[in-house]
Amino acid sequence: MFSQACKYGIRATLYLSIHTNEEKKAGVKEIADALSAPQPFLAKILQLLSKNNIISSVKGPNGGFYLNAANNDLPIISIINCIDGKDVFNSCVMGLAVCSSENPCPLHIQAFAYRSGLLYQLKYQSVREMAQRVQKENLKI
Repeated sequence: MFSQACKYGIRATLYLSIHTNEEKKAGVKEIADALSAPQPFLAKILQLLSKNNIISSVKGPNGGFYLNAANNDLPIISIINCIDGKDVFNSCVMGLAVCSSENPCPLHIQAFAYRSGLLYQLKYQSVREMAQRVQKENLKI
């Protein structure tokens, strides 16, 4: 459902939530290594997230990326909207050009129910809350 860029963006944000703060920052190489992600691709994603105030960054020798309290309080959906856009939840799961409640594809009803539940979770779960769940369940980001 989400692009590879969006998946990396979510994972990188969760990594930053768990491993950084305003005193301790992480560089692109550290994050890319932790996520097994291509460094140049991840750098572009991190720049986009920083530009849109989803993550924070500082330039310079002691610089890097981190999350502050405001970043941690953002809902997960903000990452998805920033990278994939708001239409990711509206497009047809089969890729048909015309798919709606009035003209549904064969999977429309099931996809609508799934997406509605997922969208609710993404709107009402903060970065901090999801990062805490990842830590608690000992999941590898």
